[in-house]
Amino acid sequence: MNILFISRNSPFESIGGIERYITNLIAYYKCLVGSDSHLYLMLPANKENHVKEEKNVTIYFDNSLFLPRSSLAVRKIVSKKVQEFSESVTRIIIEEDIDIICAENFHTDFPPAYSLLLNMLTISRKIPLVLQLHSFASTDIQTELINQLKWDKISCVSKSVAGDCFQKGTDIELLSTHYLGVNKNEFNNDIPKSFDLRKQLILQDTDKIILTATRIIRGKKNIIQEKGIINLIQAFSKLSPRFPKLKLLIAIGKPPESLNDEFNIAFEMLQGYIKLHNVEKQTILKMFKLDEMPNVYKGSDIFVLPSENETFGQVFIEAMSCGTIPIATDLAVIHDIIQNNITGIFIDIKNPIDISQKIINYLSNKEKLVPMKVKAREFVVNNFDWEIVKKNYSKLLSSLLL
Repeated sequence: MNILFISRNSPFESIGGIERYITNLIAYYKCLVGSDSHLYLMLPANKENHVKEEKNVTIYFDNSLFLPRSSLAVRKIVSKKVQEFSESVTRIIIEEDIDIICAENFHTDFPPAYSLLLNMLTISRKIPLVLQLHSFASTDIQTELINQLKWDKISCVSKSVAGDCFQKGTDIELLSTHYLGVNKNEFNNDIPKSFDLRKQLILQDTDKIILTATRIIRGKKNIIQEKGIINLIQAFSKLSPRFPKLKLLIAIGKPPESLNDEFNIAFEMLQGYIKLHNVEKQTILKMFKLDEMPNVYKGSDIFVLPSENETFGQVFIEAMSCGTIPIATDLAVIHDIIQNNITGIFIDIKNPIDISQKIINYLSNKEKLVPMKVKAREFVVNNFDWEIVKKNYSKLLSSLLL
C-alpha cells in the first residue's frame, strides 16, 4: 500500500502534536523493511523543492505548501500556489502509484482552494481521501469544508473533536477516532546517565522543576492565554516567595519559519507576564529540540498545563509515559487521558489559587506518587502506544481499498 500524507506542519522546522505524529510515522515505516507498504510525505519547503528518501519513506519537500500566514499575502499568491500544488500532487500520484491520500488538518491549515482541488484530483482518479482532524472547526467555512466535500473517512484525534463534528452536521458514518500515540520506547522513565536537566539549566540538585510545554504564537488566538500559561505564572508567583528552590521551566516549541513574527510577539508578551508577576529569577524560558523532550519530561518533578482548550493533549501522554505526573485542567477531552488522582491531577479552569495548592500538595506527598506514576505509565502503554495506534489506523486505510 502506497500512502501519501500531506501536511503543512513539518517536524523538520517546528514542534507540535502534528509534527510529533509525522515523526512517529516516519520511524514506523522505516522499520517496515521488506514490506509492500511505502510512506510518501508531502511537506512544506521554504526554498527549492527537493526529495529525501530512506528505506520505506520518501519525503517531498514542496514550496506549494509554504504559505505566508497573512490572509492578504495568501490571497495574492494562492491561485499560483494551488496550481503548483495540483501539479506536484498529480506527479506524485502517477510516479509513485499512490493508493490512498491522507490530508492533515486541511480544514484549518490551508486555504479552501487546496481542499477543493485535492477532492477533484482524488475523485477523478478514484483514490480514497482521508481528512485527519487535529483541531476543531472554528468557522463556518471550516465546517463546510468538512461536511460538503467528499472525504472517504474523517479521522479525529479525540472523541471531543469527533463529537464536535457530529454536532455540526458531519455524517456519523464518516467519523472515526484515532488518538495520537506515543513511542513508549522513546518516552520512558529511564533517565540516561549522560543527561542531567538540572546541570543543563545550571540548577542545584535540590531545586524542584515545574515543567510546562507549549507553542507560543500571538495571532488570531492568544496561545499563551489559551494554554493557561498566564494562569500558571500567576499561580507560580504565589509559591515562589515561600519556595525559593522551586523553578518554573517553560519549554517552548520551535515555530515554523512563516510564524516567526507571531512567535516573537508572543515571546515578548510572555517575558512581560513573567516580569509583571516578579518571577524572573525562578523562571526559565528555553526552546528544546523534538528529540530532547523525553529527557526534559524525565528530569522534571511535575508537569503542569492548565489549558482553557485542548483537542487532545499530546504533551500529557508524553509526560505520563516518562513517569511524570501531569496536572491538567478538568476538560472533557482530558478525561480520555487522565483519571483524577489515579493517573494525574485535575485543577479548576482559570483558578491560579487551585493550581498553586495542587502543585504544593503534589510535591509534599511524594510517597503517594510512586503508584500514580506506575499507573500513568501503564495507562499510556495500554491505550496510546504508537504501535497499537498505527496498526488500528492502518486497518482503517486498508478497509478503504477493499
